[in-house]
Amino acid sequence: MIVLVTIMNVLPEKQKEVLQTLLSMIETPGKEKGCLSYGISCDIEDKNVFNLISAWETRQHLDLHLRSERFSVLLGTKSLLCEPLNMQIFTVSDCEGIEAAESARKKETTKEGCQYH
Repeated sequence: MIVLVTIMNVLPEKQKEVLQTLLSMIETPGKEKGCLSYGISCDIEDKNVFNLISAWETRQHLDLHLRSERFSVLLGTKSLLCEPLNMQIFTVSDCEGIEAAESARKKETTKEGCQYH
């Protein structure tokens, strides 16, 4: 799985316009081949910072997205930003769910004579 994280620092007066653009991008992620999920979040410390997170089956699927009209719309928001888009691409080789947290919480670890549960 490939995860694309795009961080956008939006001009305060353009926040609503960018949010509307982002919402239009995530309405139908299933229409893009290989798209597993698409979501946006707002930074809890700065409401003008948006994170757009998408997951893709393969790098080839992501590359198709990066060449798409949908992604061109995102690039078109650059005049509405305080700074250039910050993009990070992660290759995920393994993925675990809540079971991993439950398992870790059950294990007892001894450190300096104290036990943690």
